[in-house]
Amino acid sequence: MIFSTLWRYFFRRYMVTAFWFLLGVSAIIFLADFSETTRRLSGLAEFSVFGAFGMTALRLPSILQQTIPTLSLFIGMTVLIALNRRYELVVTRAAGISVWQFVSPFVIGAFLLGLLALLVINPLAAWGQRESISMEASWRQASNRAKASKFVPWIRQISGDEDIIIGAKSYRANGTELIDVVLFHFDKDGNVTMRQDAREAKLENGYWLLNDVLENRPGEIPVRQPTAQVRTNLKQEYIQETLEQPETVAFFDLSRKIEISRSFGISTKALETQFHSLLSLPILLVAMTLIAATVSLKFSRFAQSRSMILGGIVSGFVLYVVSVLVKAFGSSGAIPPFVAVWIPVIVATALGATILLHQEDG
Repeated sequence: MIFSTLWRYFFRRYMVTAFWFLLGVSAIIFLADFSETTRRLSGLAEFSVFGAFGMTALRLPSILQQTIPTLSLFIGMTVLIALNRRYELVVTRAAGISVWQFVSPFVIGAFLLGLLALLVINPLAAWGQRESISMEASWRQASNRAKASKFVPWIRQISGDEDIIIGAKSYRANGTELIDVVLFHFDKDGNVTMRQDAREAKLENGYWLLNDVLENRPGEIPVRQPTAQVRTNLKQEYIQETLEQPETVAFFDLSRKIEISRSFGISTKALETQFHSLLSLPILLVAMTLIAATVSLKFSRFAQSRSMILGGIVSGFVLYVVSVLVKAFGSSGAIPPFVAVWIPVIVATALGATILLHQEDG
């Protein structure tokens, strides 16, 4: 049946449905995120409607990428239910075509959708996420309303006998510019010798340049200075790798980032988990499609069984939630990243295939 007229018809139906789903969900995401962005940032000095539109457009691929696994389940169920209602699957099965033959165009369509998300949407999402974070940080800094980032950077540096811990509410320029910074200076005995609070800190060659600094020393009156310099042996490359969030790294750059992070002695668990999660995405969408197919067969024989449709939705949702939870364990290092990502995908795919085998062959 492969590449026959019927195969191409089913494949075209799947791709057309996927296109309209992606378009509709993208429009909903855009409207919802634009409303939320306007609510959060409308009070900033540099805010504008066109700027909010641009920021929302930059964030759209990142949010859409997160919905694609669940979206593939609904695409598969929608196509199969529509074919059932028009008795097209009934005629197909009556012609002697097995479930594996008429499901293959949907499986291949899901796999191609996963490749689209991996090779096109993900690079756009990573770039857009970086740009939107930088844009929001610039707006907030211009209004002196810096907001704590979801990922708060803390850096430790040891230079000579001095140990310094640096924290910031947010950052930009890949971590080489910190906003709302606090620096704790310790001596070799672990005692605090000074605390510095600065509006921003920029990593230069061999030192941190602090602006608008308030210095507090034990037993002394606080002193405010326009600028100050703090020696450091940290390199810009090290800071960038330390503060790099996996979601802002495109799939094509993850392998290189992992190698560079290892060379600096930085944990790569989160990057490895992100790499395997993206690599397994096409297979995850295939598993979602197989789950949709298991629902469609019962639907065909017993005329719109709502319980089976609800069961398919719940099964797909549970698979997605489990994948996200196990991914969190992999990022923290509790479970090896390869095992954390691939085991749920393989189990779900095998389970869907087993159910189809049982329904088709008994």
